[in-house]
Amino acid sequence: MLNSVINLADDLPICRILNGMWQVSGGHGQINHELAVKEMIEYHKLGFTTWDLADIYGPAEFYIGEFRKELFSKDKAELIRSQALTKFVPNPGPMTKSIVEFYIDQSLKKMNVDSLDLIQFHWWNYKNIAYLDAIDHLSKLCSEGKIKHIGLTNFDTERVEIIVKKGFKIKSNQVQYSILDQRPEHLMIPFCQKHGIHILTYGTLLGGFLSEKYLDAINPYKSDLTTLSLKKYYNMIDVWGGWELFQELLHTLFNIAKKHNSSIANVATKYILDKPMVAGVIIGTRLGISEHRKDNSNVFELNLDYEDLKMINAVTKKAKNLIEIIGDCGAEYR
Repeated sequence: MLNSVINLADDLPICRILNGMWQVSGGHGQINHELAVKEMIEYHKLGFTTWDLADIYGPAEFYIGEFRKELFSKDKAELIRSQALTKFVPNPGPMTKSIVEFYIDQSLKKMNVDSLDLIQFHWWNYKNIAYLDAIDHLSKLCSEGKIKHIGLTNFDTERVEIIVKKGFKIKSNQVQYSILDQRPEHLMIPFCQKHGIHILTYGTLLGGFLSEKYLDAINPYKSDLTTLSLKKYYNMIDVWGGWELFQELLHTLFNIAKKHNSSIANVATKYILDKPMVAGVIIGTRLGISEHRKDNSNVFELNLDYEDLKMINAVTKKAKNLIEIIGDCGAEYR
């Protein structure tokens, strides 16, 4: 796949479309374990070699471990091409080295690895500054070889700046970023440009809303929102500007997609991939239930031009300013 790989670090190349595993944690349909691992092999074969997961995503880390065993049994050289970026999402409280190391050891065991490629740290409550203790211990575990690199998840710019000023080495911050939610452009991206921090994005396809399926669809009832993603991102659409404006956006994206012999999802993905400091977009995988691997592969051949961007911006400028309503990146979780 053309231009599909980027170096998150010198020793950590990743696919720019990451396979998101939130969908295996429940609320997105029943996942069959055996079929899920087989599907993961198929993603890998097509070059989608990078997995985004978390210690709190149900069996996600266990699936990675099983996937790695299966990959090893077929061709152990293929393990080198696979990356698994997990998260450390503790409940706020004292963060001693033994506590942090306990959870990291659990992830290592489940994922069947000697060292974690990237640990993406999330913290629920900024009033509890023990997040700095956690980062300190994660850094020590890096020096001990249990972790290769440290990233963040849903940290706002103010807290990322505090962490960077303390001297901690951060490779990435994972934030919500889409055509609708462009909050990262206000504060986060300028800061990351200055300090060489990559952005990994989620919510870029709004849980599937940014697709032909919802073009000309009536405003859905709550009972129509059958997954946690649809429920979450319908609320985002509502806050952003509502269903009527969203339909205008879908029609715009559809026209752009037709022009490029592409899809709405491709256009929405490439729009974000082209943004400064964005290393990759996370697209959820409902393993064994549905997949869009072939369509996702087309993203890397798509080039949006000035007229395309002008058409998109003509719609988005009609929307509300989400940073004024919600706040900086991750504010919706606090």
